[in-house]
Order: sequence, then C-alpha cells, then structure tokens
Amino acid sequence: MTPSLRILHCLRAPIGGLFRHVHDLVKGQSELGLEVGVICDSETGGVPAGRALEQLADFCTLGVTRVPMTRQIRPSDFKSYRQVKRLAARLEANVLHGHGAKGGAYARLAARGLKRKKKSVGAFYTPHGGSLHHAPTTLTGRIYVKAEQRLAPLTDGLIFESLFAARRFSEFIGPPTCPVCIVPNGLYPHEFYEPRLADDAADFVFVGELRPLKGVDIMLAALAAQRTVYPATAVIVGTGPDEAEFKRLAQKLGIEDKVSFAGSVPARTAFARGRCVVVPSRAESFPYVVLEAAAAQMPLIATEVGGIPEIVEGTDTPLIRPGDIAALAQQMRAFLAHPKPFLGRAIQLQRHVANRLTVERMTGDIVDFYISTLGGKAATEAAAANA
Repeated sequence: MTPSLRILHCLRAPIGGLFRHVHDLVKGQSELGLEVGVICDSETGGVPAGRALEQLADFCTLGVTRVPMTRQIRPSDFKSYRQVKRLAARLEANVLHGHGAKGGAYARLAARGLKRKKKSVGAFYTPHGGSLHHAPTTLTGRIYVKAEQRLAPLTDGLIFESLFAARRFSEFIGPPTCPVCIVPNGLYPHEFYEPRLADDAADFVFVGELRPLKGVDIMLAALAAQRTVYPATAVIVGTGPDEAEFKRLAQKLGIEDKVSFAGSVPARTAFARGRCVVVPSRAESFPYVVLEAAAAQMPLIATEVGGIPEIVEGTDTPLIRPGDIAALAQQMRAFLAHPKPFLGRAIQLQRHVANRLTVERMTGDIVDFYISTLGGKAATEAAAANA
C-alpha cells in the first residue's frame, strides 16, 4: 500500500531549469494522486514567473506560497526559514523537498524544527548545480561547503540529476551519510518533434540565462574568430544580469550586425530561429536546453561539462572543452561547411533521449525514493525506540 504523501517543494527562484524540474515533478506527483505544494521567492521572475506559478497552482492541493528569499546569505534568511517551517507545520507536510542551495537549506532546517516537535517528516535535497559550481578553493566555495557540511546531518535523502553532480558533491562536501539516488531530468512525449525553421533563421542560436557561467562571451568570440572564413549569424535568446555587457562585447568584436538579442521566448520558438543550437557553458548540472534541443532534433554544439556527457552518452555527438574559443569556432565552421553529419547526429540523439529520459520515469523514481527512504527511516527509529 502506497503511503499518503504530503509534499512541500521549497525553492528560491521560480525561473530556469530548476523551476522547470520542480514544475514537472509537481505535476507528475499530482497526477499520481499525491498532495503537493510549492513555496518560493516572491521577488524573482516578474510577470512570467507569476503566470507560470498560477498555472502550476492547478496541480497544488497544498497551494503555492511566495515569501522573500534572497540569493545571497542575509539576516532575513531566518525569517524566511521560519515561514517555511510554519507553512509545513500548517499543511502537515511529511516530505520537505528543497531545490538549490537556498531552497535546500530552508527545507532541511524547517524539517529539523518540525522533528523537534515530534512531527514525522522527511527532508530531501536536490542541489541542481548551485553550490556545486563554486570550487572550494574560492571564498564563495568555502562558504557553500561549510553550509552544506552543517546541513548534511539534517538530510534524509539526496537526489541528484546526474552522476556528475553526485561525484562533485562527494568531492566538495564529503561522502553522503544518507540514502542517495540519481534521477535525471525528463521530457514529455509531446516535446519530441521535427524542427521547422523560420525563413530568416540564423546560423546559430543560444538559449539560456545571460551570465558568464553560460559562456555567451565564448560563443561571441568564436563567431568573431571564424568570420573571415564563414561570416555566420547568431541569435542570443534569454535575459540575465550580463546582457548589456554581452551586447558591448559583440560591438567590440565587430559582429553586432551578425548577432541579435531576442530576449526571453519559449525554447520551441527559439529553436526555430537558428539552424544549430550552441551550448557553450563553462558549468552545468543536467541542462534542459540540451534535452530540449535533442527532442527538437536540432543540430547541437555543446561543451563537455556537468551532466551533458551523460545525456549524449551512447551517441556520436562530439563535445568540446569549455572555454575553448578555437574549438568552438572550428565546430561552427564544420557545421557551416557540412551540416549533414550534424543533422544525422541530431536524429540519433533525439531517439536516444526519447527512450531514456522521460518525466514519467523521473517522477516515479523520485516518489519511490521518498517512500523507500521514509520507510527505512521509520524502521530505524522504531528499532531504536525498542532497543
């Protein structure tokens, strides 16, 4: 008999790949008949995030709640954590699932507070890259490592999106002392299709947040480096804190007439605006943009970072070193000169992803992990009480 689960997902920013993951997981858990709720930041994402949360609320029997959650560590975190704890207590949640560094901290601290009041609740954590992108040799990295190490004893289960993330966690934070599972992100069947390009499609398209971690500057430099051979065009889709800086860089490189910045549009719309998707990231976890590009049967040029090698494993899709302008420029020239091999690999990768990475499998594996972990925890506590 499946136990009754009342699940509260805690995250900071309702945007990007992390939110896509939570959205799909909430919807899938709701369709399994579980009671689900979400708590997230009230000041991130603007109107688009508000609309997305309104739609998600249809699947949240425990509601969607927004409270202030800052990106950086602030004294206000104490107030936000208490709001998470009060909400979890009022909803009688028995699963607190934190996503990202800040959401994971709130969820685990709230679960500890509830356990002190003899409430039965499990604390689960999915890092989503976050703290794992900061090397422990940096000041920011040391802060994250110390925080994660202090929170580790409060964690009942760790859920990673990739083997890369699990290994990085063990390397930076230390070997987990709680149950662990690896559950990759997945897609819906309707997300797999044959692409239809716009009449004015550019040669290349980037889709993602505009910040250095995503390697937009590397892509621009590669475009400039090979322009005398093939003067290519590109569309940069997305928004972010460094948008103005990247526009200045395009101008400095003399390619402002070859690059357009399209703002934020859905991935399907973005893919129609370019003949080849470029993912020049310096770091990633298990990026949805690669999954979505594969599902759309788009030719792909991507870096060998994070979980990307796990997505393309078993296919002929080549990857390049992150930060390597010359290698990226060479791959761009190869596509422009001979696109047919890229198109063939795109068909292969689409089939590969469709067979392995689905929302249904992702949801089922995570719910099974909740149940097995909570069951094992209950048995351990019962044995301890009877000792």
